[in-house]
Amino acid sequence: MKYFTLFFCFLSMIACGEAEKDNPDTLREKAERIHANVITIDTHDDINVRNFTDSVNYTQRLETQVNLPKMKEGGLDVAWLIVYTGQDSLTPTAYANAEENAMAKFDAIHRLCEEIAPDQIGLALNSDDVRRLHSEGKLVAMIGVENAYPMGEDLGNFKRYHDLGARYVSLSHNGHSQFADSNTGEADSIWLHNGLSELGKKAVYEMNRLGIMIDVSHPAKSSMEQIIALTKAPIIASHSSARALCDHSRNLDDEQLMWMKENGGVVQTVAFSSYLNTEKDKARRAYMEKLYEQVADSLGITWYNRREYRNLPPDQREEYLEYYPRIISLAKEIASTRPDAPAPVDVKDFVDHIDYMVGLIGIDHVGISSDFDGGGGIDGWSDASETFNVTLELVNRGYSEEDIAKLWGENLLRVLDEVQAIAEQMQ
Repeated sequence: MKYFTLFFCFLSMIACGEAEKDNPDTLREKAERIHANVITIDTHDDINVRNFTDSVNYTQRLETQVNLPKMKEGGLDVAWLIVYTGQDSLTPTAYANAEENAMAKFDAIHRLCEEIAPDQIGLALNSDDVRRLHSEGKLVAMIGVENAYPMGEDLGNFKRYHDLGARYVSLSHNGHSQFADSNTGEADSIWLHNGLSELGKKAVYEMNRLGIMIDVSHPAKSSMEQIIALTKAPIIASHSSARALCDHSRNLDDEQLMWMKENGGVVQTVAFSSYLNTEKDKARRAYMEKLYEQVADSLGITWYNRREYRNLPPDQREEYLEYYPRIISLAKEIASTRPDAPAPVDVKDFVDHIDYMVGLIGIDHVGISSDFDGGGGIDGWSDASETFNVTLELVNRGYSEEDIAKLWGENLLRVLDEVQAIAEQMQ
């Protein structure tokens, strides 16, 4: 009788499991519960300082992909707001201009958290701050620096940026900086330092000493290899995916992923269509570029492709970014009604990369990012209001709540804790 009862229970468990798989309502309810329980962290969200004023700011449901209403709608708890500066010449005048841009973005983030909406969002400097603010029912902002270029050649600026709240920094962006070669060198095989410059090597030590996570999403593979050799702390790739699935120089190949595992770091998978599925992205992009131009023309606005945008002066870039989300949104609405429109890169493509990296380097070394308002966004996770769809897809693929918590933020916070603990030892 005992064995019959056990056998019956076993069959019941199988039946319940199959029923859950076959019942999307049950899976959705499970995903909703998990999404509410875990802390969701997106490690890369670009900003435009024009959206941080008294009259126009993130308390409003702007056309930006990230703002407070959209974060609340989608259950996105933590947004790393980015102090991004494009690459220019390696001269004192250019450094000074870049520094002005960087300081404006630091000021904007502090203004949001301290003056515009301190009752809704707070700035976190460590994992304890994240958990405290989250427990208070507030959204959380953290600061990442995309490109150390505006620091010039003064290593003392790393402490200055740290004091302003920066908790990760990348040493280059699209172009070789005074600190490190960029992944963009792959296009012409022209390198400036063959990895890190002497200044860059000193910067690695300085970031370790201060407790700043080193971001390797844009530096060249040679730069990353040298960073790995020098760093005393784990590192991150704040917004990169798997090169084995999408052969783009912004992604990490299997060797780099294994370096990340050995280092104890984390790769934040990025929801950027051209870094997820090359074929789908090219077909969709070609179709959408024509549509973007048509929409922009109908609004009396000049449309720039990505290459043209990079060549714009900083003030024109800022102006362009103001109307960019509106054009994208309108074009997507039009495309959704057209049967001839190629399928967009979507959440399934995104989670394919998570699956691949988890399979190769383990659940403890993979995380999530969007690159919203900097070119990121895919079908199903086109802005912060759709954040839940990522969790739903993870649940559909069998990830547990513990796994999803790690992917959504616990891995990243663990690295931040380790980096800051090593800094305390060094000081």
